[in-house]
Amino acid sequence: MSKGSPASPALMANKSAGQGGHSAAGIVAPNPTSAVVGPNNVVAPVRMLGSEAIVRSLEELGVKDIFGLPGGTILPTYDPLMASSLNHVLVRHEQGAGHAAEGYAMVTGQVGVCIATSGPGATNLVTPIMDAHMDSVPLVAITGQVASGVIGTDAFQEADIVGITMPITKHSYLVTNPEDIPRVLAEAFHLASTGRPGPVLVDIAKDAQQSHMTFSWPPVIDLPGYRPVFRGHSKQLREAARLIGEAKKPVLYVGGGIIKSHASAELLELAELTGAPVVTTLMARGAFPDSHPQHVGMPGMHGTVSAVTALQQSDLLITLGARFDDRVTGVLSSFAPHAKVIHADIDPAEISKNRAADVPIVGSVKEIIPDLAAAVKAEFEANGTPDLGDWWAFLGNLRDTYPLGWTEPEDGLMSPQRVISRIGELTGPEGVYVAGVGQHQMWAAQFIKYERPHSWVNSGGAGTMGYSVPAAMGAKVGNPDRVVWAIDGDGCFQMTNQELATCRINNIPIKVAVINNSSLGMVRQWQTLFYESRYSNTDLNTGHDTIHIPDFVKLADAYGCVGLRCERVEDIDATIQKALSINDRPVVIDFVVSPDSMVWPMVPSGVSNDQIQVARNMTPVWEEED
Repeated sequence: MSKGSPASPALMANKSAGQGGHSAAGIVAPNPTSAVVGPNNVVAPVRMLGSEAIVRSLEELGVKDIFGLPGGTILPTYDPLMASSLNHVLVRHEQGAGHAAEGYAMVTGQVGVCIATSGPGATNLVTPIMDAHMDSVPLVAITGQVASGVIGTDAFQEADIVGITMPITKHSYLVTNPEDIPRVLAEAFHLASTGRPGPVLVDIAKDAQQSHMTFSWPPVIDLPGYRPVFRGHSKQLREAARLIGEAKKPVLYVGGGIIKSHASAELLELAELTGAPVVTTLMARGAFPDSHPQHVGMPGMHGTVSAVTALQQSDLLITLGARFDDRVTGVLSSFAPHAKVIHADIDPAEISKNRAADVPIVGSVKEIIPDLAAAVKAEFEANGTPDLGDWWAFLGNLRDTYPLGWTEPEDGLMSPQRVISRIGELTGPEGVYVAGVGQHQMWAAQFIKYERPHSWVNSGGAGTMGYSVPAAMGAKVGNPDRVVWAIDGDGCFQMTNQELATCRINNIPIKVAVINNSSLGMVRQWQTLFYESRYSNTDLNTGHDTIHIPDFVKLADAYGCVGLRCERVEDIDATIQKALSINDRPVVIDFVVSPDSMVWPMVPSGVSNDQIQVARNMTPVWEEED
């Protein structure tokens, strides 16, 4: 039997488990209404090893690519993997496997799959599992476990990974009976990809992999208690439409749920129908085109003045697939104090969790938005279309007065904002941009124009340093025909750069822009602003002013990649263009930039969004464009 069956308290305790609506009981996998995709042919019962059943189940589920690293307890599964149709990417660290699976899922919308052995192999997956949990990324992590007879004895490389990951997964399974393998994997994919997406762990004992079982497909998925709602309640939709019709200062507050549910086209229709300004959170960049006249920017701690102020001054927040994160709201009690709230989300646990909703709508925004648009049309036909002229005049003045820009460094080094802006301009909106965490992440969110969903990939909720390179690797596997940039800091890059070897050997030609300010930039910025410039342990190059350690160009060469360095403004475009011309191996560019550059605007932690700060003497972005 598998530990923690779907009806157990273990599943019900998970935040995303009880999501109301359609019953999952009796579903035959693959289910055409879910993201569990696989051939519809029936596989007659056949005897095989549990390890073979794992590989065969993944094939039947439509998996094409997986990321992993073998070890003792998962070794039985790696043997049949050799003869399978699955493309296995051998990473250099299990954390890389997890982030690669995340990047893959973020750009394809499919479930990302990673695989590791027990003990430290499994615990190295905890960070990406937590990352996927925070950002609602569909992920299935498969781990080996010691033989069932010695579980609980502190056997070699034993760790209770089910217990460890219980708070950060939609569900965690321990499989000790090989007969359960097809059903458990089908359930795992169904859970990961439906409702609010998220990570699912499947831990499989070594003896279950080595024992024979009877394989047949499809298995029956039986998940009592798991009932995601997809359609919004008609009464709530009518009430939301009424509030939209009455609002003088509405704002469409758009979160990452729009991208997860593939609802960008529906959002565009609703936005143009209402005429309301649109703000896209860090996780929603690209959900609505930056070039659209109704887009007023990214809200939050480092959002645009126009976006932050739009939320603060609004009388109605039309909140779609967002969760009122603290980085958006600032001090919650002071956030949008005069606004009524329409909140639509697939996860009922998010609605009214942080901000009470006047009109709660549970369901998929993919389904809700068209129904809401129909209700709004009816409202406008009955009572007229609201005049938002004064509201737009106010916001337009803010956009003109406070454009995004930067202050040129006084130390003679390059501005990192200029570098990142040019990467976006020379690559274009069809590229994929994967950021690490810190200043470079915020600059990439600010200064690259996103015109389509799935073009921006980052670690939002967890803020995981080291995310960029492996996630970009996974994104390139998922989107092999697109240019994929890993925009990383020199601090982040040194945490996971070993995956350059994986990229080189597996012909995954990502491009890495190391924004090298020789420091932990965001921490240094806070020390500048709030700790009287006392730079405690943020200088990554202490005592070596004339030499950078490591030399990123030599490091790239050692990994068989192309290493480039850019230190002058006049060389930025040529260096980027050279990187764009190389497509037979990864390229690493060491952009040596000023450590004094800071991310603006900024809402300091612990204060109201009304206290947003901007830099003086900024160079507006539009002055830098060709």
